[in-house]
Amino acid sequence: MAAKCDHLKLETSVATLVEAVPNPSLGLPDSIFYYISRTTPLVNVDLLIKDENGRTLLAWRDDLYAGTGWHVPGGIVRFKERLETRVEKVAETEIGTSVRFDPAPIALNQVILEDRQIRGHFISILYRCFLPGTFRPKNRGLSPEDAGYLAWHERCPANLLEVQEIYRGHIDEMTKLNNQL
Repeated sequence: MAAKCDHLKLETSVATLVEAVPNPSLGLPDSIFYYISRTTPLVNVDLLIKDENGRTLLAWRDDLYAGTGWHVPGGIVRFKERLETRVEKVAETEIGTSVRFDPAPIALNQVILEDRQIRGHFISILYRCFLPGTFRPKNRGLSPEDAGYLAWHERCPANLLEVQEIYRGHIDEMTKLNNQL
């Protein structure tokens, strides 16, 4: 009897979630997203945005889960969303413009953060992207210590987020992209 009661509670809970999020392709409320991140790996795309001089565009981050430091822009893939679409949306959302990008990823990393229950397992897909060196981040109303502040870097900064250390070699890579993308 107890098992049947638990099953009914579970079914009722799932029905409540389905009603609360009728279209998960549009994103999830934080509480549901954080629960899911406790139970399954998250798939994300990261954008290694270079200019013709080999500089890398990085964003400042300061939050509970990632910490404080520089990172390559990125985002979690939504349900039934193509990876290329997420790359385009991350560029628009985090950079404020579209980027040229190679549709073939340059790195695939499994990131497991043993000390975290929430947002502790990622499958990260890195894409090589390009913006001309004339691109100037808007940074309207942001100071360099504000989350989302963007800056070009000639080499990888010392205060790269720990979880992004897997990209240090890619950031320091001085490959000139010119018209390769």
